[in-house]
Amino acid sequence: MAALFSPQCPVGPQERAWIGESMAWLTAEFGRGVLDRAPVLPTAEYFPGPYEGSEEDIRSVIAQLCGYLDVAPDRLTIEIEPDDGEAAMVADLRLAQKSRYAAGHYRRENGRPVIAVDQRQAARPVALVATIAHELGHVRLLDEQRIAADRRDHEPLTDLLTVHFGLGIFTANSAFDFRQDNRGWSYTRLGYLSEQMLGYALACYAHRRGETKPAWARHLTTNPRAYLRQSLRYLDRNPPGE
Repeated sequence: MAALFSPQCPVGPQERAWIGESMAWLTAEFGRGVLDRAPVLPTAEYFPGPYEGSEEDIRSVIAQLCGYLDVAPDRLTIEIEPDDGEAAMVADLRLAQKSRYAAGHYRRENGRPVIAVDQRQAARPVALVATIAHELGHVRLLDEQRIAADRRDHEPLTDLLTVHFGLGIFTANSAFDFRQDNRGWSYTRLGYLSEQMLGYALACYAHRRGETKPAWARHLTTNPRAYLRQSLRYLDRNPPGE
């Protein structure tokens, strides 16, 4: 009877093992000191100043995130890709739509890492932060030659890196966005991890920080927050190896 009511993990054994092993690898690679920092929150304390979604605002967000991810801004080339109007044109069809467009990308050019960001993301500041954090994660992993570019899990590992560096709230809150407006229903997926996987990853992050009821959980949207709490209950009974 006890087993019947034991806490259930929101992810399966294979995903659970990958997240646990990857979080341990990130800790070994980047050090536990990162975990001692306060997580980055969607508040004015972490992103001060006015924000109107301009190119200058995007560049300011990139500079702030470079600080949180320990990337020197002067080593980067930044490209802001203009809105070509495609999103508005599709929306005007008044159909239920889904989107998982490439909101940003990383490449090397002339010996420098290049971070490109789609300006359409400026209208969704939380997704913008998640996108930039992911691309800067590529700088930490690929540009610093910590992993090979052809590593099979390098994209989900890059999402997981954002959790390790305290930016997981943004990644989780942007993973799935479902909305209705006067054009109809739409949903957007961003990133490479599901809400369930991000909820469990955030629980592992909290566990490594010694948190059982993290105050920052209130900044999560409904689904990631529920998966985090479910995962914390599971980890309380089934602590991962350190």
